Amino acid sequence: MPIIKILSSNLRNKIAAGEVIERPASVVKELIENSIDAGSTDIQIEILYGGKHLIRVSDNGTGMDREDTVLAFERHATSKLLNDEDLFNISTLGFRGEALPAIASVSKVKITTGIKGSSAGTAIEIIGGEVKGVKDAPPYNGTSIEVRDLFFNTPARKKFLKSNPTEIYHIVDAATRAAISQTEISFRLTTDSKETMNLSAAASLKERLVQIFGAELFSGLSEVDAEAEEMKLTAFVSDTKNFRNSKANQFIFINRRPVRDPSISHAIYSAFEGILPQGMHPVFFIFLELDPRRVDFNVHPSKKEVRFEDKETIYKFVRKHVREVVKGGQNEYTRPFTETPSTGSSGYYNQYKAGDAPDNLSGRFAVSESLAFGFTPTLPHIYLGDTFIALSGKGGLTIIDHHAAHERILFEKFLKGMSSISKQLLIPRQVKLSPKEYNLLFNNRETLHSLGIQVDDFGQNTLIVRAIPDELENADITGILSDIAAGLVEGRFSPNSMKKDIAARIACHSSVRGKEILNSEEVARLLADLEKTEHPDQCPHGRPTRIFYSLDDLNKLFKRK
Repeated sequence: MPIIKILSSNLRNKIAAGEVIERPASVVKELIENSIDAGSTDIQIEILYGGKHLIRVSDNGTGMDREDTVLAFERHATSKLLNDEDLFNISTLGFRGEALPAIASVSKVKITTGIKGSSAGTAIEIIGGEVKGVKDAPPYNGTSIEVRDLFFNTPARKKFLKSNPTEIYHIVDAATRAAISQTEISFRLTTDSKETMNLSAAASLKERLVQIFGAELFSGLSEVDAEAEEMKLTAFVSDTKNFRNSKANQFIFINRRPVRDPSISHAIYSAFEGILPQGMHPVFFIFLELDPRRVDFNVHPSKKEVRFEDKETIYKFVRKHVREVVKGGQNEYTRPFTETPSTGSSGYYNQYKAGDAPDNLSGRFAVSESLAFGFTPTLPHIYLGDTFIALSGKGGLTIIDHHAAHERILFEKFLKGMSSISKQLLIPRQVKLSPKEYNLLFNNRETLHSLGIQVDDFGQNTLIVRAIPDELENADITGILSDIAAGLVEGRFSPNSMKKDIAARIACHSSVRGKEILNSEEVARLLADLEKTEHPDQCPHGRPTRIFYSLDDLNKLFKRK
């Protein structure tokens, strides 16, 4: 008796659903892509309970007649591929013909559609993959698809769904990525009857990015434009003062399709080599246009990954042109010191007499006169290093990471009641955020209040900041709030220690950077403040703030013993 059997069509559809439909956001993505391919200029998305109860996507695209509507829910049914050659020349977003049957197999679906000028539309109801009815509907220009009770018949899948706010975050992210690349389409998203996104058609990529992320974030980006060998690159990347603590706001689009591609991401980071501070990340929006025959979108069912015909050429092309723009925006404080001392074996600091050091000296260490010139002033005079401070005394040498030290100082200040001495802003700041960031921060505004950042809703994905701690007066508030939102969605803030986690995040963002040069008075104040903290030897993330070498240690390092 044979033990190999052909799976039923229903089970095959559920397996396909597992590959294509990971969560409600997957449904939203697939339905939006169908709407785009249908030539829509207006797409509206409605969500209830994180998409678990309802997802409705409506458009004004070409629509379908009755026969096509029925066929659309058959697996591998598509209007976007006609022959084998088309598979290697893909110009549409959806082409596999798997999404609709996969969605219908694990939910309750109702579709209403019609062709412009037709006397009647078509309505179909499908429950768990089984067609329950096909009937005429009033004339309809476009298509509306309702997906209810996702995973109602696959409880094992349903229990893995996250909280409503988390699922909404991913839905907003999917809609945002579609809106970024499809500037000519208007998008409206409502979640639980609240308007979350409302974007009119934009005249350009620049306009769309400002619509979504605000002018403040966009003003910190440099533009890249390049063409070569049937490749075109349009990119907006961080300038040398606009880095973040997380990888939020990093987007890659290949032929207007949002994708994940490690090689292109690596090319961007490589372009920032020697410029990007340790632990920081650039913001980037990469739009790459290629001959469709040079890229394969048929790698993964969700179409998030691609395979290039010549990955190395594309890598070099992206890195080269991003690097040119990034290096053009450098200043003296963003270039690491790479020169070798040229004054013999006595070392770098023998080049200068006490007090003669130039203001723009940029080594990896700042050294007090007590170490460099053999005497100990009351206030150490620092020679303008960009990462560490070296101080002699107490029978040895202390190396201080001034960024980590300042983090510890700010972290403890935030936790010790900064909220009670927050500074009310004379003119409150409006902070425009992406829809997903806005929702997360608004839902966690009480935690922000407890740390001294008082925010209220201003509408249109904008928070109004009414008060901040003194230490944040000149800080990048938009960047701080964006990084906090990224930490929330990435699960890096545990429920039991969220206040500490966010305080550490703010402290890291607000502290002096490793590339900043401190004068002697600033160093003295930093050291005094560090001594007042409860844990002066570690930053909030557990890294050392200072390391002490005794004279014995130094003798051993120099092999004198």
